Amino acid sequence: MKAIHIPRLTHAPERTETLEFKEPIKGLETLTPVQGTITITHQGNYLEVSAQAEAIVTLTCHRCLQQFNYRLSVSPSEMIWLNDAADPTEELPLDHDLTLDDLMESLPPNGYFNPEKWLYEQLCLEIPQRQLCSQSCQGIEVENKNAHITDRRWASLNALKGHLPS
Repeated sequence: MKAIHIPRLTHAPERTETLEFKEPIKGLETLTPVQGTITITHQGNYLEVSAQAEAIVTLTCHRCLQQFNYRLSVSPSEMIWLNDAADPTEELPLDHDLTLDDLMESLPPNGYFNPEKWLYEQLCLEIPQRQLCSQSCQGIEVENKNAHITDRRWASLNALKGHLPS
């Protein structure tokens, strides 16, 4: 997906552009290409972006370490403010107190909107933090074959333990 020049959206019918896609997203490993649609509407001082996308990803269960397939499906919607002072390459300093304006997504009005990057971020946010192959997953079975073996360094204490009154 190519980046969209924001001023070009003002000349589109109804100031809207809809992209249909079925392609891999760079940086996101999926079994199937990511497919769906993205709609970008120029609303004057902000962009209204919404999407419908899905793909299948391979995850590793956090309990049993088995790999399993997971259907990743998103329907995000977001407003991205158009701000002359917005610089997408500017990073906030770590020791800076954040204001409410710092927490809003913004782009310069004469800049570009990258739908692939936006979609990548939305899909990554949808990947579950707790990855389980099933709710009834028991985890890794551990056999305790060495339960009867004692550490030889503790042998003297075990011998003394038998001679002490309880």
